[in-house]
Amino acid sequence: MPFNGEKQYVGEDQPSDSDSSRFSESMASLSDYECSRQSFTSDASSKSNSPASTSPPRAVTLDEVMAAARNLSDMTLAHEIAVNENFHLKQDALPENSLAGRVKHIVHQAFWDVLESELSAEPPEYEHAIKLFEEIREILLSFLTPGGNRLRTQICEVLDTDLIRQQAQHNAVDIQGLANYVISTMGKLCAPARDEDIQELKATNNIVEVLRQIFHVLDLMRMDMANFIIRSLRPHLQRQLVDYERTKFQEILEETPSALDQTTEWIKESVEEELLSLPEATLTPGAEGTSKPSLSPTLVLNNSFLKLLQWDYQKKELPETLMTDGVRLQELTEKLNQLKMVACLSLITNNMVGAVTEGLPELAINLKRISTVLLEDMNKATFNLKEVLNSIGVQTCAEVNKTLEERGLSTLNAEVEANLIGQFSSIEEEDNPIWSLIDKRIQLYLKSLLSLPRPAKSLPPVPGGLAVIQQELEVLGSQYANIVNLNKQVYGPFYANILRKLLFSDEALGKAEASPPTN
Repeated sequence: MPFNGEKQYVGEDQPSDSDSSRFSESMASLSDYECSRQSFTSDASSKSNSPASTSPPRAVTLDEVMAAARNLSDMTLAHEIAVNENFHLKQDALPENSLAGRVKHIVHQAFWDVLESELSAEPPEYEHAIKLFEEIREILLSFLTPGGNRLRTQICEVLDTDLIRQQAQHNAVDIQGLANYVISTMGKLCAPARDEDIQELKATNNIVEVLRQIFHVLDLMRMDMANFIIRSLRPHLQRQLVDYERTKFQEILEETPSALDQTTEWIKESVEEELLSLPEATLTPGAEGTSKPSLSPTLVLNNSFLKLLQWDYQKKELPETLMTDGVRLQELTEKLNQLKMVACLSLITNNMVGAVTEGLPELAINLKRISTVLLEDMNKATFNLKEVLNSIGVQTCAEVNKTLEERGLSTLNAEVEANLIGQFSSIEEEDNPIWSLIDKRIQLYLKSLLSLPRPAKSLPPVPGGLAVIQQELEVLGSQYANIVNLNKQVYGPFYANILRKLLFSDEALGKAEASPPTN
């Protein structure tokens, strides 16, 4: 259709709680990653995946870069369809006041004005209208299944443009009749959600407006069809996702050898942190009096994933293997920061005035609601955290005093109120002990989640002090664990290869091979 090229874009809504749970079949046990030195120093994994290859870097051509980009695009789209239950396509509506929006409106209006003048002429000029019916015919045919031969034949016969041109030459063409047939056929093919649009089409009398709205509804029907296909494909993609993504990423790695650089650095940071935290007693003596640390590959990898919930997504680049889940991980990180703050405020309140508010569950609910609402935008750059924390402190004191008055109890004195507000405001300070405590307990809970065998029969207990956010933390933790476990399934071989190089160096391997076998 002329001037009908609205762009389509991928719409992503908030991910549901079951985004990846149905196909996040994790490794059978932790032994999949709890590899022995022998398995990590073997040649089982591909040499091309090695982040520590000694071969000189080769030049990458533009064609190879473009091929890698196409593979990444395909992989990202497939991952989004499979993981995000709310993924769908929708039309890209240009802002009305934008230059592009105004130009589009003017051009479209000019086309329809020309068509109206042609149909109103004496004698009428039908050529543009016939071309529109030809395009309508092709769109209607695209909706049909391979078995819809009867309707296909009928559409081709009624919208036979050669016949319509012959009728137009004798001024015998019935444009309104053709439009009515198109509307009737659309009613048979459209989704129930479009029934109201079809009724509006039937009630429109101006033929030019009818044609204009027919194309608008056909656009909506095409989008409905695309989303129906996406929903139909989702179960198949979910079953094949692990193999598909792994294969696509291998193709990217072959085209772009540096495609694991960020991932290697990400894991290397965790290795270095674990080495620094090891006591001397855990070091394994080497053959020449040196000490070789013994690190668990599973522990290193899980700690790497935990770092993603403290990631600076605005300044720091994500590992390549997590690009497809970047948006979801950022949303979980922002939500977790808000939950941490709510837990901190609740813990301070309980420590300060818990004795006088004990046994008042309604008060705890109200205080949590106040904190949650005021902290809703805390991850925005313009958010003034200190000011909001002070406001939460004032409202908390007011809510506590109101509850105490209703029960005939003494209200908080000015010193307690000032102390409470001051402690609230101090949470934003670096190394705040309350924030550090809550953060450590949440990290402990999430680490225990990642250590569970999959599928987990039950969630681990929530540490003390987190009861106020228990429900939200369990939901968030489940979503996070599903993302991590699916990612391990897809990229496990690549991680194993990186860990082998980082934890068991070639030098250590050479020493092991040079040692005489024991009897």
